[in-house]
Formats: sequence, C-alpha cells, structure tokens
Amino acid sequence: MLSKRSLVGIRWNFHTLAVLFFMLIGIQAFAADPAVDSSDEAVAAGKAIFNANCKQCHKLDQKYTGPALRGATDRQPAENVKKFIKNSQVVIGSGDSYYNDLYKEYNNVNMPQHEFLSDDDLNNLLAYIEFGDKEDPAAAAATAGAEGGEVAAGGGIPSGYLTVILVVLVVVLLLILIVLGLIISVLTKYLNKQELDEDDQEFVSQKFNAGKVLKSDGFIIIVTALVVALVAKTAIDGLYSVGVQQGYAPTQPIAYSHKLHAGTLEIECQYCHTGVEIGRSANIPSPNICMNCHTHVQNVQGKEGVSPEIQKIYDAVDNNTPIEWVRVHNLPDLAYFNHSQHVKVGGIECQTCHGPIQEMEVVGQHSALTMGWCIDCHRQTEIATEGNAYYDKLVQIHVYSKDALKVKDIGGLECAKCHY
Repeated sequence: MLSKRSLVGIRWNFHTLAVLFFMLIGIQAFAADPAVDSSDEAVAAGKAIFNANCKQCHKLDQKYTGPALRGATDRQPAENVKKFIKNSQVVIGSGDSYYNDLYKEYNNVNMPQHEFLSDDDLNNLLAYIEFGDKEDPAAAAATAGAEGGEVAAGGGIPSGYLTVILVVLVVVLLLILIVLGLIISVLTKYLNKQELDEDDQEFVSQKFNAGKVLKSDGFIIIVTALVVALVAKTAIDGLYSVGVQQGYAPTQPIAYSHKLHAGTLEIECQYCHTGVEIGRSANIPSPNICMNCHTHVQNVQGKEGVSPEIQKIYDAVDNNTPIEWVRVHNLPDLAYFNHSQHVKVGGIECQTCHGPIQEMEVVGQHSALTMGWCIDCHRQTEIATEGNAYYDKLVQIHVYSKDALKVKDIGGLECAKCHY
C-alpha cells in the first residue's frame, strides 16, 4: 500500500517529467526562427518550390554543391535569408561578412537569382527548409555514393524499393513459419495428454524429418517462388537501367581537370564550350581554344619544362590532328535537346543538369538524363519571366492563372518538343 507521501512524490515526478518533455518539444519546434510557418500547407508548398529551384544544388541536411540548408534561419534572421535567396550578389556586394565567408567557402560560385519568388513563396520555402523531410545523414551519404548504380527519380522504380519488398516478403514468411511452429508445438503437447488410438499416437509422436521437408511440395513451391522473385527483380533492374549512363566517367586522352579550370581558376563554361548559348550543342573545345592560354602556361606552377598533358595539346596543333575526346553525355538520336534554349533563354545553370562540374577532376554524368527525369523537371521548374522579353506574350496568355508559370504550361510536356 502506497502512503500519501509516496503518492504525492510520484505525482510530482510525473508532472516534472511532463514539463521537461513539453519543453524539449518546444525547443525542437522553435530551433529555427519562430517567424517561420511550420504548418503542413506551408511545408508542402515550400517543397514544390525547393524541388523546382533549389534541389539541383542543395540538400536539407548535408552539403552538396551548396551548403546544407536546414537551420538557415537559426544562423541568420529570416529576412536576411530571404534577401540572399532573391539576389545573393546584392547581399554579398553589401559587405555582409557571414554571406561573404559563405561565398568564399564555396569557391565564389554565384547562386542564381530568384527575384520571381514572392514573399509568400519565400516563407513557404523557409518552412520546408526548417520543418520539411528529415534526412538521415548516413543514409543520405550512402545513397549519394551509390547514385551511379541506382535508377534515379523519374527514371523508373528504384532498385531499393524492390529489395525492400523482397525483404518484407521473406520476413513475413519467417513469421508465418514461426507461428505455425508454435501452433504445432502447443497442439502436440495437448494431444499427447489425450487418449489416442495407436495410429493417431504414432502420427502425433513422429519426429521432424528434414529430408521429407526438403522434398515436400510446399518447400519446393516456396523456393521456386523466391528464385522467380529474385530473377524478376534482376530483370526489372536491368530493364530500367537500359540507356541510363549515370555515373559514367571515361578516361580522356588528356587529363583535363574541371576542378582546376572551372573551380580554382573560375573560367566560365562558355569560354570553352562556345556553342552553349547559340546553338543546340555546347561544342567540345578545339585545341586552338586551349592554346589561347597554354601558349603561355606550359606547366604547373613551380615546375620546369612543358607538362606531359599540355605537350599533347602542342602535338595536336603541330600535327593538325583533333584531340579525340570521349563523349560523356549521350542522348538517343530520337531525342532533341537544345542548349541555347535552356541556357540562354531559360537561364538554367550548367550545374542543374551536369552537377557540381567545378568540383570534378574527371567529368562524369551526374544526372540520369532519362525521359522521366526531364519531364519531372518540366513539371516543377518555374520560368523566370521577369526581364525576359522571350516570354512576354506567354505571360500575357497566362495572366489570369493563379499559379506560377512553369515549363509544362508552355508546351514542355508535348511529345513533339523533344521527339521529331
């Protein structure tokens, strides 16, 4: 029997723990700027904006091309974060020490302007950044490492889903076997206590025979089903990976480093890939473009003589032979893609499709470049129409629409746009 004093002590401890519990919940909820809306509606709207404009370079809980975003309004006031999202160069130019340090940390890579985002859009985006999908950093890193071998989003059923389904089926099967074993054990004990005739007693008392189990119809059916499931999974994985070259990074005839040229030296992509803003193809640079610099730059700083890799450029020029670069990104002949439409008109950054190219020693295919991947981008990407005369008439046509103008609204999902 509990004394009154003991009961009071238990109640006091319960109330103390309850207060601590709700304090922890409050700390978690308001770890970010309390002005950020945490409602499900705001988070859902913010996720759509994030996927359309930020996903290519950022993740919530880990560094990617840009910094991890979660906690942005904890590190800086929400208004400052919104100003940086809209026009990062204006904030950096104002001398803000925090954002200037961040700019230098990420190799002075300019973030695209998002002047077209309204204040409500920015509030929703911050809601998703602070309260959106939680990522397991370890799992996310593992996923990023295996990205080349998995089917990307929009490119079919991810291999991981099929694996999970198979594991669940095996676990369910084991649980069924365990339950059946327990039922058999209980029934056997019960029947052994009953008065049975000789035949029944012999059947109940029989010992487990592994040979009979292995030869039984049920065991054969189960093994056959598992084999068929594994073969089907392998076949489906193979079918969905046909034509997908994500992660492909061939060895080139010259060890050209994008990390050095585009990253450290900050050479614009358009300097070497001259067709990116004027035509369908970005163009692979010819030796004469290389010689614009390497007529004077002959080796790595601090070393004497001509570098063996740079010598290959000289040899190509002297012998009047092209450098046989290995093409990395290959679209099928049935698909039409125009670089100038995306880069010059649409204002799409190279990293959107090619990933953090300024960090690559050896260039590899970053994105899946499947039909599903392209369609998903066209469905989610909002068009930056402000100050772009190309879209003026399209904006007039959609002036009565309440939703932001996206690629899908201007024919981005029409078959003939890409297949002709």
